[in-house]
Amino acid sequence: MAAKERIIPAPPSSPETKAFWDAAAQGQLLLKRCGACGQAHYYPRAMCPFCGSDRTEWRAASGKGTIYSYSVMRRAEVPYAIAYVTLEEGVTMMTNIVDCDLDAIRVGQAVRVAFRPTDGGPPVPMFAPAR
Repeated sequence: MAAKERIIPAPPSSPETKAFWDAAAQGQLLLKRCGACGQAHYYPRAMCPFCGSDRTEWRAASGKGTIYSYSVMRRAEVPYAIAYVTLEEGVTMMTNIVDCDLDAIRVGQAVRVAFRPTDGGPPVPMFAPAR
C-alpha cells in the first residue's frame, strides 16, 4: 500500500504576489528587497515592512537556509513538520520540512527549498534537508 500524502490547498494569489507564485511554478524562490533600506522581506508585499517604502523589487533567493524552530504534527492524518526556516538572505519563513525522517529534524539543520504541488494552484516552497 502506498504511503498517504498530505493534500496542500492552493495558496491565495493577488496582484501583489503573482510574480512570487509564477516563479514558484518555475521552481524559483523569490523574495522582495527594499531599494530604500536594503532589507529583504517575506511574505511578499508592495510596501517594505521595515521602512514603509514602496521601492521594493523581486530578487531570486538562494533557496538555502537553516531550521530556526520546528514542531512535528503527529495527530494529523498524515504527520508533518512545520518550521521556521531562516534563509541565507536573512528572512525567516514559516514552512514545512519534507523528504526526511520527522524524528531526525534538528534546530540549526541546513535545508534547501523543495517545491510541492498544491490542490489546483501553484507549488509552494517547502524545505528538505540539504544534501
